[in-house]
Amino acid sequence: MKRIHLFEFEDLSWFPDSLRKSMTRLMVVMHKLLGTREVLAGLVNKGLKKSESDTIVDLCSGSGGPMPEVLDILTEKYGIDQAKLVMTDLYPNIEFANTINNEENTKISYLTKPIDATNMEADKIGLRTMVSSSHHMKPDIAREILKNAKDSRQTICIFEISDNSYPAWLWWIAIPINIITALVITPFVKPLTFQQLLFTYLIPVLPICFAWDGAVSNARTYTLNDLDILLNGLEVSDYVWEKGIIKGKSKMLYLLGMPKI
Repeated sequence: MKRIHLFEFEDLSWFPDSLRKSMTRLMVVMHKLLGTREVLAGLVNKGLKKSESDTIVDLCSGSGGPMPEVLDILTEKYGIDQAKLVMTDLYPNIEFANTINNEENTKISYLTKPIDATNMEADKIGLRTMVSSSHHMKPDIAREILKNAKDSRQTICIFEISDNSYPAWLWWIAIPINIITALVITPFVKPLTFQQLLFTYLIPVLPICFAWDGAVSNARTYTLNDLDILLNGLEVSDYVWEKGIIKGKSKMLYLLGMPKI
């Protein structure tokens, strides 16, 4: 595989949870700037047509990402107003989960118990989504997630905004660019807390960690050829795998696994 599994600060157990939340809020802004919601909505719409459920089970949700907005686009653009979004994580963001679950929007919920994407419970039926999170998984875990979806005959959509198609050494050039990006987009973070401002502009921990994780994400992203290796042995007659690159404001990679209905 071309993929290199370097560390990301967000994955480290000792990394402060408050900083982890601040970094995921920056990623929410990045998704909005790159227009990933519209691209994702198209993929999710396709996946739902192959699913026996109107429920979207988002894996590794963290602080939300673009999926709540994707649900709105499904209604406005595709006329799918019955879809529901269930957000999950192995380490749920309890604060964010409580905020979501206390809202009147009955279409979105966040499970507060840990959900292991490699061993999903039988009652978790619906289209599974992983948005900018599959690169965090080592090959054996990534394969188990795909295998579990296939064995359960559930549709799965893997989506990445990072791009590993260039020579690996080029990604370290992205570090200073990412630092500047963090400084520029921080005012658009919601909620914009004092801590987010403190550790961005006075003590620039967040821009440095954001820059490193952004560059490493590219090195960790599975290429289309890497996905072929992960899928080796998972090709069966009653389940279809579709993968590709979508070009927009950035290169976006996707993998759809769908049962034949």
